[in-house]
Amino acid sequence: MDFSTGGKAAIERLVAAYGYTTRQALCDRLGVSKSTMATRYMRDIFPADWIIQCVLETGASLEWLSYGTGEAFTGINSGNSIANLKSANENALNDVITVQKKKIVDGNLYSANFFMLDKAMLPSHIIKPIIVVDDTAQYVAEENTDEISDGIWLVEIEGKVSIKQLTRIPVGRVRVNPLEGTHYFECGINELKAIAKCHYYLMVNV
Repeated sequence: MDFSTGGKAAIERLVAAYGYTTRQALCDRLGVSKSTMATRYMRDIFPADWIIQCVLETGASLEWLSYGTGEAFTGINSGNSIANLKSANENALNDVITVQKKKIVDGNLYSANFFMLDKAMLPSHIIKPIIVVDDTAQYVAEENTDEISDGIWLVEIEGKVSIKQLTRIPVGRVRVNPLEGTHYFECGINELKAIAKCHYYLMVNV
């Protein structure tokens, strides 16, 4: 599934799963602003974090919320709804991984609670994932990568943490580019500390 689309339909299913009739009621439940909801809805951004929260809170089917296929509440009926709801939540938890979130503030890196991801959204080659938040951008990254390779990295340079585009150049050096703009510099590969490699962009906070 392309997680950059499908937001409108998924949000409508979230409204239905909670038993609401308006998106405003869903905003209140999720604790998000009306503008955040409107942006994701209009831009068709897939709300993976909201879907996981809904699964855990309501027992709704992850497949139905994500794809619109299958039943909304598989196996739940009036006779044993509590037991089945508990079972549905346990099954949902098996599909969820808790990832440490870290936030860059004024060049410093802070722990910022946790982020819950569907395991299907996390590449299998990422062994130690973290979520890196830089202003409005969030990245799925991997800590403790043994060797610097070309790509986007969370790095520490002269005591300040930031996200940079790194390119290996001969011999034992690296080209450091900002994510925006054209200014760059070169340094020895040992003159910076690579903290984590950012594998892909997750979403935008609005």
